[in-house]
Amino acid sequence: MMLAMALILALPPLGYCLWRYSSFWKVRVPFVSIVAGLALLSGLLLQSFGNEAISAIAVLCSAILILYTLRFDKRFKVLQSAMLFSTALSFLTVIVIAGCLAFKSKLFFAEVPLSDFIFGTTWNPDSKVINGQLVGSFGILPLLSGTLLIVIVSVTVALPLGLLSAIYVSEYSDKRVRNTFNTLLEILCGIPTVVYGYFAVVFLSPNIRSLAKFCGFNAQSENALVAGIAIGIMILPFITLLIENALRSVPKILRYGSMALGATRAETTWHIVVPYALPDICSSVILSISRVIGETMIVLMAAGVTASFTFNPLHSVTTITVQIATILTGDQNFQSVHTSSAYALGLTLFIITWMLNLLAAFITRKTRIPSRT
Repeated sequence: MMLAMALILALPPLGYCLWRYSSFWKVRVPFVSIVAGLALLSGLLLQSFGNEAISAIAVLCSAILILYTLRFDKRFKVLQSAMLFSTALSFLTVIVIAGCLAFKSKLFFAEVPLSDFIFGTTWNPDSKVINGQLVGSFGILPLLSGTLLIVIVSVTVALPLGLLSAIYVSEYSDKRVRNTFNTLLEILCGIPTVVYGYFAVVFLSPNIRSLAKFCGFNAQSENALVAGIAIGIMILPFITLLIENALRSVPKILRYGSMALGATRAETTWHIVVPYALPDICSSVILSISRVIGETMIVLMAAGVTASFTFNPLHSVTTITVQIATILTGDQNFQSVHTSSAYALGLTLFIITWMLNLLAAFITRKTRIPSRT
C-alpha cells in the first residue's frame, strides 16, 4: 500500500517534468494529460481504501497539472467556468439557507399564529401541549426591542469615534501613520468576540454599575448598556476601515479644486469630502448594524438571556441570536414547537439582515454623485 501511495504521489511531478522538458523527452503535451489523469483516477481509487489525505493531495496536484498544461485560451475558459460555478454556488447557498429556514418554520407557524409571533410582548419558548392546547408565549417584540436597544448603544459608541478616526487617517495623517493604523485595525478585527465579552463582564459591568449607583440609578448586573458598549468597541475597527475606504474613494480633483478656491483643509473635508462620501458612509453604518444584529457571544455574556420588553439600557435584555443559540443548545426534539421557534427566529433574522443589505445597496446606488474628471 505504501508503494502504491508513493507511485500515485509521484505521477503529478512526473507529468510536470514530461511537460516542462518535452523537447528533451520528445513527449507531447497530451501524454502529460494522460499521466495527470491516471494520477487523478488513482487518487480517487485510493480514497475508497480510506486514505483521504493522500488521495486529496494526488487529486489536487493532478487537477493543477491538467490546468497548467492546457493552452492559454482553454485555460481561461476553464477558469471562467470555475468562476461562474463559484458565483452560482454562492447564490444557490443563499437560496438553500432561506428555503431550509422557511421549511423548518412551517411547523412553528402551524401551531403559533403569525400575529401572536409578531405582536406578542412575551417570549417564553418553554411551551407544552396540554389537552391539545399550546401553552407558551412566542412574542418576538421583547427580542426585537433588546436587539434595537443594543444596536442604538453600539452605533452611538462606534460611529462618532469611527468617523473622526477615519477622517484623520484619510485626510490628515501621512502614509506611515496610515499603514500602521490600518494594520492595528485589521488586527483588532480578528480578535474573537469572547474576548470582548470577557472585557465587558470583568471591566465594564462593575464600573457602569458603580457609576449608575453614584448617579442614583439601579443597574442590573447584566444590562444592555454594557453589551452595547462592548459591541461598539468591537465594531469600531470595522466601521473605521469602511468609512476610511469611502473617504479615500473621493476623487482628488475635488480636494484640489476646493483648495484652489481658497478653502482650508477642514472646510474641504467637511463640505466636500464627507458629503460626497456620505452614501458610502451610510452603507458602512448599515453593514455595521448588520454585524451588531448578528452578534451572540457578547450579548450572552454581558446582557443575559432574560427576554424583557424594555427600552431601559440598564436592564437585562436578550436578542434574536442569543435565543437561537439558547434554544438549540443540547439535545433537542426537532419536531417540537420549542425547537422550531429557533428556525422562525432565524428566518426573521435572515429577512432583517437581507433588507438592511438591500437598503445599503440602494443608498449607494441612488445617492452617489457621479464623478467628472
